[in-house]
Amino acid sequence: IINEQVRAEMRRILTEIQNGTFAREWILENQAGRPSLTAYRRQEAELLIERVGRTLREGIMGMKARRTSV
Repeated sequence: IINEQVRAEMRRILTEIQNGTFAREWILENQAGRPSLTAYRRQEAELLIERVGRTLREGIMGMKARRTSV
């Protein structure tokens, strides 16, 4: 639900994009080897929904492999 708090956050983010803050932070993050992005991706990979999705994808790929080999 987009309420006033969400709108304010979206405006803040847009301002950071427009004034170059986001670009400067992204450049620094990349120059440092992307430590924050890497940590975030690790955390996200361990969420239950991601683990279930990974298991389902592995199962589907296994089913396809069995079908093509028969």
